[in-house]
Amino acid sequence: MPPLSLLIKPASGSCDLRCQYCFYADEMKHRNIPNYGVMSVETLEILVRRSLEEAEGMVTFGFQGGEPTLAGLEFYETFCRLVRTCNQKNLPIQIAIQTNGMRIDRQWAEFLARERFLVGLSLDGPRSVHDRCRVDVRGEGTFKRVLEAAGLLEQAGAEFNILTVLTEQGAREIGRIYNFLVSRGYLYQQYIPCLAPLDGGGDGYALRAETYGQALKELFDLWFADYRRGVKVYNRYFENLVGILAGYQPESCDMRGRCSLQYVVEADGSVYPCDFYVLDQYRMGSVVDHSFAQLASSPAAVRFLEESRAQPKQCDSCRWRSLCRGGCRRNRPWENGELGLNQFCEAYQTFYAYAGERLMSLAQSVRR
Repeated sequence: MPPLSLLIKPASGSCDLRCQYCFYADEMKHRNIPNYGVMSVETLEILVRRSLEEAEGMVTFGFQGGEPTLAGLEFYETFCRLVRTCNQKNLPIQIAIQTNGMRIDRQWAEFLARERFLVGLSLDGPRSVHDRCRVDVRGEGTFKRVLEAAGLLEQAGAEFNILTVLTEQGAREIGRIYNFLVSRGYLYQQYIPCLAPLDGGGDGYALRAETYGQALKELFDLWFADYRRGVKVYNRYFENLVGILAGYQPESCDMRGRCSLQYVVEADGSVYPCDFYVLDQYRMGSVVDHSFAQLASSPAAVRFLEESRAQPKQCDSCRWRSLCRGGCRRNRPWENGELGLNQFCEAYQTFYAYAGERLMSLAQSVRR
């Protein structure tokens, strides 16, 4: 096996929030078993041991949900002990966790800092934007509690970045969102376009192409102006575009032109190819019963990878094909048995035409 990257859901889709736009809550509705509970210590040990025995090079363990902290702090303390015990080849290890911040107290923050977790903290912007969709089980906004979690992580010295879901409403306020995050000193940012449910709908929050294109232009102007002033704000999407133009392979899977295997591990040990496709028809096998080589060669894995290779004919003559590369398959509707044109195609074309020269100038500076 080459270097191995895993995305683990130790509490399945369980969550203490009720975000209006949650794509994983939508996926759970489309499975025979919606929620697999909390991963057992036995399954965790098999997962860690198998990963470290079969991988060559680096192993990355990422934890998501639902809300992964619902597995409990003891679960992660056990995980760290297992990693130290099972890493007989002394492989480099990276560990990340994506959290809504609701359970982050001082003990959690100190643990995450001590064990060198990279923390992704979900924050959609200032209070009026964040609390529009990110509410708790009582329907109350969570903005204040997320900021408290960020403060605890900062005090403990934990490394964290901000994940912002860009809804239709939020995209119209992108300037407010960006300036708020920068004013708080949150300079490591990732923006995710908000998806419609698998069966369609999502009126009021699913992002439209026209709105997304305008938001990208405004966001880029702000980001580029800060760069020129010497304020370095990390924007995952823009950084990947600059890297592509400089001749590097993008690290973001949706920008590679075809799908790869994320090895998403549900709480029962079942493995799937992608976080957007943790569905029964894409189950590759189980980490309890199969090696990663067997999982990678399973019919579900092969089919998933092959499906992503098809590109619409319109892309052949597009001047921006080398940058766009078709985009994420989750944003490409099925047409005549194949994945069609990305629903954000218009947004990307508008944005690349607007920012292309400046992106290229940045790429040239990287090459120098």
